[in-house]
Amino acid sequence: MLSIIGGSGLYALDDLDIVAEHNIDTPFGKPSAPIIEGKAFGSSVLFLPRHGRNHEFLPSEVNYRANIYALKKLGARTILSISASGSLQEEIVPGDMVLTSQYFDHTRGVRKASFFGDGVAAHISTAAPTCPILAEDVLKAAGDIGISLHSDKIYACVEGPRLGTIAESNFLRSAVGADIVGMTNVPEAFLAREAQMGYVTLAIATDYDCWREDPEQHVSVEAVFKVYFENIGKVKKIILKLLENGISDTPANIRTALNGAVMTPDERLSDSQKQWLGVLRG
Repeated sequence: MLSIIGGSGLYALDDLDIVAEHNIDTPFGKPSAPIIEGKAFGSSVLFLPRHGRNHEFLPSEVNYRANIYALKKLGARTILSISASGSLQEEIVPGDMVLTSQYFDHTRGVRKASFFGDGVAAHISTAAPTCPILAEDVLKAAGDIGISLHSDKIYACVEGPRLGTIAESNFLRSAVGADIVGMTNVPEAFLAREAQMGYVTLAIATDYDCWREDPEQHVSVEAVFKVYFENIGKVKKIILKLLENGISDTPANIRTALNGAVMTPDERLSDSQKQWLGVLRG
């Protein structure tokens, strides 16, 4: 089943029937909001607003572990992240849609970055952190309805909540070679891999961050939300087409990402550790 993590209102899709609202607890706390379950074209989908229904959580305050765990427990097998982002490249124009394949972690260690620790050790591979099959499904869905996407791009994740400096913007452009910048997709993408779930970002480029010389083009919250809401209709159309086309199976290497990665023997785990690890492995 597909799950969508993004801004509030994405579950208000034409042709989507809301069938349930899930308000659940997890071993890692509460998700950002109740999870909406819907159905369209015979396919089920889960929706979770990352920042809460009233945008009450800063990027570093989002309980990413609870969000991913709850989606996995409810049966999701793959995640499409809908995110606003700043463009770090001239050819990615505000209003454009961007699919990522790589992430650069420029956060500050404030966020809980792994399900593991506290007596359970594991080390997953994140060399290729996104799901290529889900990316292909999204590209096809967008193409079917005439929406063009930039693909195979690098997302740099910064801590926030402040917007970046010119020096930081230029560093991410030149030293990292990043294409877009945002505040939320790390550790989300890596937790999805720990949960053996496919993951890819569909980002709306809302601005040129602050690397351009003209101060009038530097990012502002007002500009971000203006462009985001002007283009969210395209995202909704892509999601509906994705559901109509159907979601392809997640590759085996993602579905078995924990094989060989967990170092702690099962006999050393407590009952509660076995329980949450069983959900991730399921």
